[in-house]
Amino acid sequence: MSIEKFPVHKLPGVSRIRRIAAKYYEQQLLADVIQAGNVPKHIAIILDGNRRFAEDRGLDRINGHFFGAKKLEEVVGWCQELGIKHVTVYAFSTENFNRPETEVQTLMDLFAEKFKEVARDERVHKYKIRVRVIGNLGYLPEKVRQAVEEAQKVTQSYDGYTLNLAIGYGGRAELAEAVRRICERIERGELKPNEVDEDVINKHLYTAGLPDPDLIIRTSGEERLSGFLLWQSAYSELYFCEANWPEFTKIDFLRAVRTYQSRERRFGR
Repeated sequence: MSIEKFPVHKLPGVSRIRRIAAKYYEQQLLADVIQAGNVPKHIAIILDGNRRFAEDRGLDRINGHFFGAKKLEEVVGWCQELGIKHVTVYAFSTENFNRPETEVQTLMDLFAEKFKEVARDERVHKYKIRVRVIGNLGYLPEKVRQAVEEAQKVTQSYDGYTLNLAIGYGGRAELAEAVRRICERIERGELKPNEVDEDVINKHLYTAGLPDPDLIIRTSGEERLSGFLLWQSAYSELYFCEANWPEFTKIDFLRAVRTYQSRERRFGR
């Protein structure tokens, strides 16, 4: 075989050189991001591509969700490294309940297991991470609700970081619920129609008390919000990444933050 036809990636030492180069580039990116200083306070992420990741590797696509859960732990650590205080992830939408029953059941089991782990995770308590679930908990099985409630209870007083997981979430459903609750307050005489403004609506959303996301990242190459934080994303910067969620690297993450830093946010001005 001529050298022109020999696969370069199979040459001795090439893989190691590539790893070293990638690590150097990652460190340089990190230094650039830190030096720029304009780090988002709140990042939201649409976790997309778990199933495609598994299928590309010849695995049952359900296995992709386990890799995705592990990746989330990594990304939370990267956010802490940059001092990003709030992270909100789109983990399971109301539409996802239409997936095959075995997949939904596996995901519910995984949620229950992970929330139980969160409640006793030393890192959660060390860094004072408050864990919150946004969405309609009524859609979830009892074992998941119990695990969620335990994780929320043991972290409710923490103010170091906030990790919000959107489960059983739909953006339109969130707005409809907020409107219903506001109407109920008006009926009870607690609120007048002319008092309903943006601040009142914000206080009736799942994310009440949180700043709107500065940056929303979506993986797997899809370029849409899919109903995620429809109200809160009005002025968010959007970043779309080709990598499937489990293969989302720190370089991908830092590129997203650096792109955010390079944009001028005018908020309609």
